[in-house]
Amino acid sequence: MVVIPAKMGRINKRTLLWRLQRMGVASRAGLAKSLGMSHPTAGKIADELLELGVLEEVNGNDGARRSDVTRTAESSARMGRPGRMLRLNRSQARFLAIQLGVSRTNLAALPVGADEEDRWAVEVDTPNSADGWVRELRKAAVKITAKDFWGVLMSVPGIVDERSGRVWFSPNLHWTETVELAGLIQQVWSAPVVLVQEERALALGHQYLDPQSEDFLLVDFGDGVGGAAILAGKLHESPLPLSGELGHTPVLGNQRPCGCGAVGCVETLVSTGGLLLSSAEQHGRACESWSALCATVKRNGIEPWLSASLDAAASVIAGALNVLGLNHVVVTGSLTELPSAVMDHVSAAIVKGAVWARFGMVKVEAAPRRRAAGLVAVGLDRVVLPMARVVEISPGLAPLRTQVA
Repeated sequence: MVVIPAKMGRINKRTLLWRLQRMGVASRAGLAKSLGMSHPTAGKIADELLELGVLEEVNGNDGARRSDVTRTAESSARMGRPGRMLRLNRSQARFLAIQLGVSRTNLAALPVGADEEDRWAVEVDTPNSADGWVRELRKAAVKITAKDFWGVLMSVPGIVDERSGRVWFSPNLHWTETVELAGLIQQVWSAPVVLVQEERALALGHQYLDPQSEDFLLVDFGDGVGGAAILAGKLHESPLPLSGELGHTPVLGNQRPCGCGAVGCVETLVSTGGLLLSSAEQHGRACESWSALCATVKRNGIEPWLSASLDAAASVIAGALNVLGLNHVVVTGSLTELPSAVMDHVSAAIVKGAVWARFGMVKVEAAPRRRAAGLVAVGLDRVVLPMARVVEISPGLAPLRTQVA
């Protein structure tokens, strides 16, 4: 049995792990030089992470990218026969990831070395009750071959208190407000459960796979509109379990009722349902599907109704940039699936409303959803190498005990 040691040991492990994440593949000597550690110290930490199963050894030509830092460090440190290279473990499933969506729940067994894009192995319906959802989870469990997990990591919509594991408010899944989701999951899988608000998972996933991005606002469009900010390399935290609720900003003149109980929220205009409704109102007929809407926009361009909705969303995003002091926006979700002219329009409108654009550049980019990678990042941070707890892990098995340090 391996016991993750006291605070300083965990800090050193986390530091080496995040550096290897940036480098992709590295030798022990390369890591030591990059971190300014002695070779024996870096080697000892790497060996402990190997024993835990967080890292794996590969041939030099295998696996992930190698940065200039990696190559420079290793070329100066290499003497004689090169040692085996290290990377985040991609060979074994360590976590079970669950994405709770309004209509569908997705699941996948994930290694520590996450993929560039989400790949969900199993998809089941999201019923309108807790009992129904547990039944669907049991069906999914039969299809997932991996059984021993370090933890179950779950992306949850709504206002989520991640510390207590409680959903305070979910406009589209009200049943989640009255149950303990972790307890429901543990009826199916016996492992620690960590809940993460869905937009926060997306932001962490983008950073996990693009570690150079240390300051940005991620905005996701889908059933609703939400955001999360990474500031100085860390997920922005607030005193209350409420952040990034961009979609519930009211738009003057908008009379549509929102699932949150208010009237006029911007997400009633630019969510997938909101855009389909607007298209139907404009053209006098129902827009049958999202693909049909994409075809309509491609054919007709950005019509006045769509321009007004996009401008409203851009104004909200620009306001968030001005409050947070950021100049980088990452857009994920349904808007990125529309013709490129839509993102061009949104980008221009955000830049127009962002104060920093008067002095420098404001970057707006479209990116794929990387929720699974974000959940892996949370698993490493809160289950494997937590700062507030001591976790005992048998190599290759699920955690045996978690206790307050």
